[in-house]
Amino acid sequence: MISNPLMFAATSDFSGVTRGKAFPLKDMEKRFRQGVGWTPTNVQITCFDTIADSPFGSFGDLILVPDADTAVTLDLEDGGPIERFVLGDILHLDGDPWSCCTRSILKKALKRLENVSGLRLVAAFEHEFQARDKSDGPGEAFGLASFGKHRQFGETVMAALETAGVKPDTFLKEYGSDQFEVTNGPDLGVTAADTAVKVRAVTRLVGERMGEPVTFVPIRDPAGVGNGVHVHMSFVDEKGAPATYDPDAPWGMSAKTGSFIAGILKYMDSIVALTAPSAISYARLTPHRWSAAFNNLGYHDREAAVRICPVTSASADSAARQYNFEYRAADAAASPYLVLAALAHAGAQGIEESLAAPQVTEEDLSELSPDALSERGFVRLPQSLDDALERLAGNALIAQWIGSEAIDTYVKHKRGELAHIADLTEAERCARYEAVY
Repeated sequence: MISNPLMFAATSDFSGVTRGKAFPLKDMEKRFRQGVGWTPTNVQITCFDTIADSPFGSFGDLILVPDADTAVTLDLEDGGPIERFVLGDILHLDGDPWSCCTRSILKKALKRLENVSGLRLVAAFEHEFQARDKSDGPGEAFGLASFGKHRQFGETVMAALETAGVKPDTFLKEYGSDQFEVTNGPDLGVTAADTAVKVRAVTRLVGERMGEPVTFVPIRDPAGVGNGVHVHMSFVDEKGAPATYDPDAPWGMSAKTGSFIAGILKYMDSIVALTAPSAISYARLTPHRWSAAFNNLGYHDREAAVRICPVTSASADSAARQYNFEYRAADAAASPYLVLAALAHAGAQGIEESLAAPQVTEEDLSELSPDALSERGFVRLPQSLDDALERLAGNALIAQWIGSEAIDTYVKHKRGELAHIADLTEAERCARYEAVY
């Protein structure tokens, strides 16, 4: 059968969905220069393919310009079509970044961080997901037998990721029913978010091709475990040397690391609408789900909002290269670009304010009274997307970071998403989101 091979130019939008346009592969060089046409109101297409209230209406033209360094050509050698896609930036026709382009928003945040601190952010997104076709029986959590059932799938995912330019790290059968986790090596700056988009796209593609469709839904069953996206972060200086660790500082945090984490915790209740942005995300952000319910820093604590991760060497040099911290209140309903942008801006703000390094908690905060929490500066994170959006919209500082047009548009987008599922039960909402993510 005749074929004109196509390349898909993609953006990760406000819904966390990867959308775009395809063009003939033979036109690639031209499209890398000129882009493909895009429409402003596309940003208001919710994850349910409804259109939220749009400030742009039917007006305006933009271009989606692919970044050649992100191009993926993936042949699974299964007789199916070769997958080709490339990530890019949404620009005005004169080449200026568009206010609602998630990738451009991240670039601005990373530039701010570098300007205020001299640090460059290194990150990796750790993804949990579940098989759509449910299996039977207990005893599968972290099990060799359950891994064996899915070995071919896991090995194909890891091979496909490597072909897509991702550094595969681990693949495991997670605790939850039909739940898995895939991790990858760290990347510098915007590449870390590009990699997260690739991981989701490639894992889904492999699942579909192998008859094992998957979902990255934040929570599939209100009574079950959730699927988080844990963002591991560290810093390098202008010369590329590790700049996160100080062996003489409490818990190993360098001064700037401490201020960065303090900024995240201070502004966390206002940015969580960007990192956990679905109506069902907040069923996961509750105590005792190994998630995050308060704005606290923990040491090896998987209930903390931010966790200092372990190092496996007594050598100061090796520890400096390994040392990182992990943000745990994110999921795959969020665009990786917005997640990392929110964290970079909040951290940069903490450095600008010279915030003191936060104290590490070593107890169950859910057992403390509201007064006790308040006395120690802890805040219960929003317990619904409505609440999270109110806190986001009510914080003028966030609008300064991200841009007022982007924040206003984002809040309209998410309220349109909520309106679509307003009359559904929690279980019905989970099912709707599962079908999308």
